[in-house]
This record gives sequence, C-alpha cells and structure tokens, in this order.
Amino acid sequence: MRLYIIRHGETRLNQEGRLQGQVDEPLNEKGRELAIVTGEALKDIPFDLVITSPLCRAKETGILASRASAEKQGKEIPVLEDKRIIEIDWGKWDCQGILPSNFSVPIGIEAFNLFYTNPFDFEYDPDGESIMDVVIRTGDFFQELIHNPEYQDKTILISTHGCAMRAMLNPLYEDPTDFWQKRVPGNCAVSIVDVEGGVPEIVEKDVIFYDESLSSNVYGPIED
Repeated sequence: MRLYIIRHGETRLNQEGRLQGQVDEPLNEKGRELAIVTGEALKDIPFDLVITSPLCRAKETGILASRASAEKQGKEIPVLEDKRIIEIDWGKWDCQGILPSNFSVPIGIEAFNLFYTNPFDFEYDPDGESIMDVVIRTGDFFQELIHNPEYQDKTILISTHGCAMRAMLNPLYEDPTDFWQKRVPGNCAVSIVDVEGGVPEIVEKDVIFYDESLSSNVYGPIED
C-alpha cells in the first residue's frame, strides 16, 4: 500500500491568515490552481481511490489532484469521505474564521501561541477539540485503513487538512513531540507513506510541486 496524503489547496481564509477549522470554506482560484499543478505532478501515480475529509476544500482538492491520474488511466477514481480526517474543531471559535492578529477569545496571545509552540498543552475551547483528540480520531482512521485487507495493494490519495495531517502522521514522525514538524504544511503539500505488512513508514514529507512563494502559508505564533 502506498498513501499520498495531501493538505487542501488555498482558501480565502488561508489567504487572510484566519483559522478556519471546520468552517466549510471553498478553495479560492489559487487553491484550485495549486491542486491542478500538484495533480499534474502526480499524473503518473495510478491512484485507485481518493479518501477525503467531508469539507469542500478537501474534497475539491482530492478530485482536482487525482484528475490527471484518472485521465491517464482512462478510468474514474472512486471518492470516499471520512469525517475522522476533518480539520480540528475550534468549538465556539470555529464559526468566526478567527484572525489571530486580532484574536478576541479570552485566552490571550501567550496562551494561544501554545497551539504552535507546545500544542499538546494548548488550552482549547471546551466545546472544541484538543490536539490529542485529533491525534486519536485521525489515528483511528489511519490504523483501520492500513489494516484493511482490501487495500493492501492499493495506491490511495488522502485529502485532508494541516492540523489533521500532522495529527494522523504524528506517531510516524522521528520526533512526535514536535507536532508541527517545525511548520504548518503548505497548501497542497504531499507526504508519502509506504505500508508493508501493516507497518507504515514515511518516505517523503511535505513535498511541494509548485513555486512555494505562491503559497500564503502565514500560520504561526503571534508576535506582540
């Protein structure tokens, strides 16, 4: 089994540096372009299946990024949704499309910055999810997938989100305590995982198939 795990393309909220969580924001024009360019780079990959978060930005990315492969193979690639790989739930903050530089929730900048500097200690909204909650649910998806006997010889594209991607792959990283692996993965960044006998191994991490200056990857700690 080989897995290609992709973060969705850019959205308006990404461009503005807002935290969108489970807000169902679509790709913007650049986001679609990045997904298409990435798909062209992956056209020789014979995808058997696309599994996507139910949010539209991930679904559209998965479809666009697999289109060139489908055309080359001359077949339609099935698309499945799985809510376990949806983005982190920000709780009451989710619907605000929060702009961190104008952060108004009652935890303050120093406490918010833990989301990037020490996310396992981040004080999340009680109605939302912790980082560990996301690690557990994405891990449940991942373990079920890699042990599914029907998929052992398949090549699968998984279209998800920045935090969900890091959470899913967290147990596979050389240093799992570094949740973000130094940075939030860029839009349409691809990580490749090989699975043999139910044992997964990352063989490529955060590969970008376009000029990285085109990405508005502005997420990180807020400076006073």
